[in-house]
Amino acid sequence: MATVLGIDPGSRFTGWGIVRANDNELHHIAHGVIKLGDKAMELRLREIYIGVSDLISDNEIDRFAIETSFVSDNPQTAIKLGQARGVAIAAAAVLDLPVAEYAPREIKLATVGSGRATKEQIQYMVKVLLNLKDAPNTDSADALAVAICDLHAKRYQSSIDRGLRPR
Repeated sequence: MATVLGIDPGSRFTGWGIVRANDNELHHIAHGVIKLGDKAMELRLREIYIGVSDLISDNEIDRFAIETSFVSDNPQTAIKLGQARGVAIAAAAVLDLPVAEYAPREIKLATVGSGRATKEQIQYMVKVLLNLKDAPNTDSADALAVAICDLHAKRYQSSIDRGLRPR
């Protein structure tokens, strides 16, 4: 059994999702968004760090997974996203959690089955895979998809290490 905190970093909204795997079953624990608004960047980064630290401390998290940066046409946007990712990773590292990073294409492939999936397809599949009543908002759905991707990746790696086919 493993519990993963997935993060979809952003400088205005940072999505988070907690998923537990028990054998081949995925269980939704919680999800939400750290809403950062328009305040000074250092205050937003502080809120991300505190928010992620609190999520880890308040839940029995085994691993931390985060989406890698995408290439942006705007260098300032890329820098802000990198800063948001950095403080989230630092919060996990300070609390001694293993950190895994996944590209958007990997996450989409693991969740939807297509590396070109839309936001709506991700929301739908997260709802289905976690047996949720309603689809989560896009930031939370992306974060839950990151956690699902990590759980799938670790399960497959474990099977490969044992020389078995994944179940």
